[in-house]
Amino acid sequence: MPDRYNIIRQRLAQHPQQWLITGVAGFIGSNLLEALLKLDQTVVGLDNFSTGYQHNLDEVRSLVSPEQWKRFRLIEGDIRRMDDCVNAVKGVDHVLHEAALGSVPRSVNDPIATHEVNISGFLNMLVAARDAEVSSFTYAASSSTYGDHPGLPKVEDLIGQPLSPYAVTKYANELYASVFARTYGFKTIGLRYFNVFGKRQDPDGAYAAVIPKWTASLIHGDDVVINGDGETSRDFCYIDNVVQVNILSATSEEEARNQVYNVAVGDRTTLIQLYDGLQSVLGDNGVSCDKRPVFGPFRAGDVRHSQANVDKAHRLLGYDNTIPLAEGLSRAMPWYIQFVAPR
Repeated sequence: MPDRYNIIRQRLAQHPQQWLITGVAGFIGSNLLEALLKLDQTVVGLDNFSTGYQHNLDEVRSLVSPEQWKRFRLIEGDIRRMDDCVNAVKGVDHVLHEAALGSVPRSVNDPIATHEVNISGFLNMLVAARDAEVSSFTYAASSSTYGDHPGLPKVEDLIGQPLSPYAVTKYANELYASVFARTYGFKTIGLRYFNVFGKRQDPDGAYAAVIPKWTASLIHGDDVVINGDGETSRDFCYIDNVVQVNILSATSEEEARNQVYNVAVGDRTTLIQLYDGLQSVLGDNGVSCDKRPVFGPFRAGDVRHSQANVDKAHRLLGYDNTIPLAEGLSRAMPWYIQFVAPR
């Protein structure tokens, strides 16, 4: 198959379109914004800054040209308010819906807030996008949907029972998307992300993801706590892979719509292997850290092992040339050292 991603990027650069990114000030949203502005696209961003940050947008601004930055318009609003959703989708060709309250532990501690944002907010965006007759609607799904299904690697049509309120909300998104296709003919694409990491991922707070949190601790010489015995495994996915598949999904053929896709690299790394890998790549960047991790109890709601089969995304979307964990860590580490260490 020809490199569809490069073909699409060339086409978009020649014929710019208008995009909406919800959660634009967050980790994934700001990386999508950077990529689209560098392709001279027009972008509307919607964010309430509950988990996103102005400094993410400021960093994107520093990485694009002044002319490209002028193509971006920010709406400070909330997907739980229909008026904000309706305002955001006006004149938009493609919606990339990233806004959500992430984190399994957060959802266990506050299931109501997680429901309001991830289900009610999602439904608001679906209705607003349908009524605006946008060309495409791509949304962030989650590997948590696989729940207690033991099979590896994970295949899109085989899921188990959810293990957390967060997983319930993400599965509900997929159900709503399927119903909207059957009832209204409004077809979407859901992307089941597997442990995404990269620049601008928040290392701070109780719900920080494992890679930025551990990297920050190693840089500062703090203890790293591994939940469980260290043999829990994940399919870690570098942010550039996620940017690729979002753009491919938004511009996909009709046969690829009304589907969900795994977004990962199809590999599996244990937490102890990840810890050793972080120490190694920090050493390559001049940061010495030889402390060993501390082991704690398993975390409620976590699955034991996770690994994706990405054949479907390869076949229907042209998702290819994915960046593996080791290379992703090497690419991300200079950013972590520059921006995490001073904190």
